[in-house]
Amino acid sequence: MLLLGAVSTFSLVVPFGSVEAQTQIPAVTVDAPVERARPAAVASSRRAATRTSRANRRSSAQPAAPTQSASSNGATGERANGPVRGFVATRSGTATKTDTPLIETPQSVSVVTTDQVRNQGAVSIGEALRYTAGVSGDVNGGSDTRFGALQIRGFDTTMSGLYVDGLRIPSSNYVHFNGLDPYGAERLEVLKGPSSAMYGGSGTGGILNYVTKLPTAQQFGEVSISGGSFNRYQGQFDMGGAANKEGTVLWRLTGVVRDGQTQVDFTKDNRVFIAPAVTFKPNEDTTITLLANYQRDRAGWGLQFLPASGTVWPNNGRTIPVSFFAGVPSFNAFNTEIATAGYQLSHNFTDNITFRQNLRYAYQHNEEKTFYGTGYTDEAAGQLGRFGSYSNSYINSFAVDNQLQGKFNTGILSHTTLVGLDYRNTTFRDTAFAVTTSAPEINVFNPVYSYDWALGGMYDNKGIKQSQVGLYAQDQIKLGRLSFQLGGRQDFVTTQLDTNLPPTDTSTSKDASAFTGRAAVMYNFDNGIAPYFSYSESFLPQLATSPSGQMLDPETGVQYEVGVKYQPLGWNALFTFAAFDLTRDNVAVYVPATTFYEQIGQVKSRGIELEGSMSLADGWNLRAAYAYIDAMVTQDPVNVGKAPVTVPLNRASLWSDYTLQNGMLAGLQFGGGVRYVGATWGDDANTFKVGSATVLDALLAYTRDNWRLSLNVTNLADTRYVAACYGLSGCMYAEGRKAIGKLTYRW
Repeated sequence: MLLLGAVSTFSLVVPFGSVEAQTQIPAVTVDAPVERARPAAVASSRRAATRTSRANRRSSAQPAAPTQSASSNGATGERANGPVRGFVATRSGTATKTDTPLIETPQSVSVVTTDQVRNQGAVSIGEALRYTAGVSGDVNGGSDTRFGALQIRGFDTTMSGLYVDGLRIPSSNYVHFNGLDPYGAERLEVLKGPSSAMYGGSGTGGILNYVTKLPTAQQFGEVSISGGSFNRYQGQFDMGGAANKEGTVLWRLTGVVRDGQTQVDFTKDNRVFIAPAVTFKPNEDTTITLLANYQRDRAGWGLQFLPASGTVWPNNGRTIPVSFFAGVPSFNAFNTEIATAGYQLSHNFTDNITFRQNLRYAYQHNEEKTFYGTGYTDEAAGQLGRFGSYSNSYINSFAVDNQLQGKFNTGILSHTTLVGLDYRNTTFRDTAFAVTTSAPEINVFNPVYSYDWALGGMYDNKGIKQSQVGLYAQDQIKLGRLSFQLGGRQDFVTTQLDTNLPPTDTSTSKDASAFTGRAAVMYNFDNGIAPYFSYSESFLPQLATSPSGQMLDPETGVQYEVGVKYQPLGWNALFTFAAFDLTRDNVAVYVPATTFYEQIGQVKSRGIELEGSMSLADGWNLRAAYAYIDAMVTQDPVNVGKAPVTVPLNRASLWSDYTLQNGMLAGLQFGGGVRYVGATWGDDANTFKVGSATVLDALLAYTRDNWRLSLNVTNLADTRYVAACYGLSGCMYAEGRKAIGKLTYRW
């Protein structure tokens, strides 16, 4: 849960001789390989000193192990985009685009590491975020094969919040990239609050940065097979190393193959994912990494849009089963193909000046075959109306970000200055047809399924093109332990909409521009306490249309945040508390009944966040989070003073696991977690509430030599509860009990 502005993290380096360290994959690095020794007569001491100096330089795109500073825990050799041992990251580049310790970052950032994903058994991005303060990645429940409804600080950021290696991957009404497999990520980082000063068009609530696994300098490999609930079977592998003996070419290959279903009847969840990466180091100053991934999902439609009567409360004593399928079995698909390709380039001109260029092309195609509920036609009898649709959606996005970073002093002030120019071009196309069946209704308590269907008329045929150019600058200024961060950005955006629905064929365009800024101040005390204050703005041109077919106005946002971070000396740890006041204007809200977005005016979100993580040397991991969010509609034609749907006032979680280090049972790991989600309003008018819920998760694992056998059970008690409602006929169940056993071999 990750909705407010506090992050607390706590970790300790695992000794090399511990059970965990013995099975740890070698640290990933894309640094320049060490040059072979030259004869003293050839290599002068001056050139050797220059190489050493340059090897110690750090860039945010391809940084090497950072040097230890008084306020950072660098004993792990952690880099901003590199692997982390345990649950705790101490550095990040998401907030600043520079390799900066989190204790010196005056904004809330939460990092989910691969070890946390593994220990908690998360198999989607949404599940990986369950123990993060102020964030929810599965608002629509565990059967959302669309992977929509990413919520940060009370705001839905599905269409604007996903970034891959710092480049935005836009989404639309139907096409979401949030389904990317988490096994391909080195870490998942959530930057909370407006961030347009660095990223241009981005959501008010924050962004999620999917940091891709990079090639390795050491040979390693991992292969896993798993199986469990919902007839789920999966194989996955991750391997890499140096491709030549000089170490100037590095590689990595990651993949997943899955055959499975979901808790909803007739709904598949099959996947193929492959991600190759190659790093070239032509010299000590230049690094280029080529990255790509391809993902093919063959899934069913998981969102049933059930009525509140029978889910939130009983319907004459009856409850709709969690496995209920509202559709037509022969017409049920949510098939998706995702492909991205790009590179990360870093070049050091001098010891203090670095140029970086990140480029990525992203493509997604979605084919949707669905019938879903539209509300009761006869509530007493349990007769549910249905709507059928067939659609094809395509999205293509090209993005490039150019950065020039310099480090210098002006008198008593030290500066890390970044200037950048980025460009993004996105095209989206959607066509949709109504579909009918001989049985337009179905009984939710005694379903009898029809298998016939007929394609009807087209009701959507639109194309959207959007281009954005942004020029930005940032200065991180230090005066002893006092630091300032100043940033600003100017964006220029053009959006064009083409609609072709006979007998009309229309084309409209909208230009927008905005300047957004960010300012912050922070003080790092000797004892590890670091209070800060920050101000930030957001600007988000919409890639969506209203039910009337009009293009939406850009959203804007402003946030004030005050917080305290604490990193105890001698501990590789970080604790954070934050309080924020966030205002979002021209709010775009998805309306499931129309499958479009509508702008409702203004929403304010105020709250606090607490978060803590640790990984102790004796094998103990802990992660705790709490978020209090008071969100309210402050400008709207109808619902002023009401709370937005799906946003709980309170959300809390606690996870702990322990690995025995000695004795006959050394390597045995056991743990579990508890997640609490408070009550939410079920409709915009706040006429009914969706009840709160508490669920338990569990882990049992054993590691011996290079083998690891594990069992993860989520929702251990099989608690039945509704994840969210968007109205009386738009409710989604949360996922019930799921058990997955996995066998892993590492070398």
